[in-house]
Amino acid sequence: MNSIRTRDSAVIWHPYTQMKHWPEAIGIVRGEGVYLVDEAGNRYIDAISSWWVNLHGHAHPYIAAQLSQQLYQLEHCIFAGFTHEPAVRLAERLLPLLPGAMVRIFYSDNGSTAVEVAIKMAWQYHQQTGSGKTKLVALEGAYHGDTFGAMSVSGRSLFTDRFAPLLFDAAFIPFPGEDNEAACLAAFDALLEAGDVAAIILEPLIQGSAGMRMYPPAVLEQLMQRARQQGCLVIADEVMTGFGRTGTLFACDQVQAAGPDIVCLSKGLTGGTLPLGVTACSQDIFDAFLGDEAHRTLYHGHSFTANPIACMAGNASLDLLLDPVCQENIQQIGQAHARARLRWQDHKRIKSVRQHGTILAIELDTGSGTGYLNEQRDFIYRFFLERGILMRPLGNIIYILPPYCITLPELDLIYRQIDALLETI
Repeated sequence: MNSIRTRDSAVIWHPYTQMKHWPEAIGIVRGEGVYLVDEAGNRYIDAISSWWVNLHGHAHPYIAAQLSQQLYQLEHCIFAGFTHEPAVRLAERLLPLLPGAMVRIFYSDNGSTAVEVAIKMAWQYHQQTGSGKTKLVALEGAYHGDTFGAMSVSGRSLFTDRFAPLLFDAAFIPFPGEDNEAACLAAFDALLEAGDVAAIILEPLIQGSAGMRMYPPAVLEQLMQRARQQGCLVIADEVMTGFGRTGTLFACDQVQAAGPDIVCLSKGLTGGTLPLGVTACSQDIFDAFLGDEAHRTLYHGHSFTANPIACMAGNASLDLLLDPVCQENIQQIGQAHARARLRWQDHKRIKSVRQHGTILAIELDTGSGTGYLNEQRDFIYRFFLERGILMRPLGNIIYILPPYCITLPELDLIYRQIDALLETI
């Protein structure tokens, strides 16, 4: 019988993949905690949580047991005019944990659709409250998803160039990285003074797809405060940063005096088990959609909105996440990363090493610049695969963003293989 790998090559089109150069994919047959196991028996440490979604390890028995029970009770039902226990319970548990004053949960399918919902909420809110504001603002280099609204508020890049004529206009302000904070704030102030800014959407503290670029909580707080003073909504895209990735439960928890009006969640929401998206909002936003006129309704939905099995996965993942053992693991990963950052911060082959919570990013000096299409990317990817580690470099930027069940010896193994790479490039 042909392998999964061979059969796949005849029928599947993979994401973010030039199929001419990568016609075959590794066939995975099972997951075991931090490991993925292929059909030849090779084991790979999932150092990137399978695109940042897996919180607790693969095939977690507790989540599996909870889903099994739910499958025998209710697999799905329409969510317009109907509801069910897993969705209500997940919303009841999430709302008190979220940053800002969130009061309502709107379910969708993934991070990109959660952002689409947020954009619609913000836009329609301003139309229905009489302000008439229409402009959306984002940071340069932002990535908020691959649907058209999400692409429109993402930085113009390799991911969006082909579709530029189809995207709506958004304003972009400088990324508030090192030595650029004042320029970012000044640009935002200028836009706010024009009086037409409806909302600013932010990846709080860390821009993931742009290369794990990081900025300090103080700047995030100033952006939020300025927005609030001018009646501009703040959309926090915590799709990647949520559920402990930055060391706190949510990245916006590191801001004290301000908070978002809308929060977008996905990825770790179900522990990486099933697709699910959440857009949470404040009371003011929800109230703006109430009325006797039908046109005040938020006309948005998905066939699988609030799927009961996915919501049960969210509840099971939350059980594990809030357990003191998991919280201690998150802190230990952050401490190990911090030690590794110090070890590499002056390395001659490294342009920059940065770390926030469980995310450690290393910008390699490959002699060919920084970018997603860096010529060393494929070599780096294969280097780690051959050593049993799944890393998916963002060009010349490698990063570790592991499941919380990873052990210190497993982290040390990854660090040592990074040392080996630094001797090779």
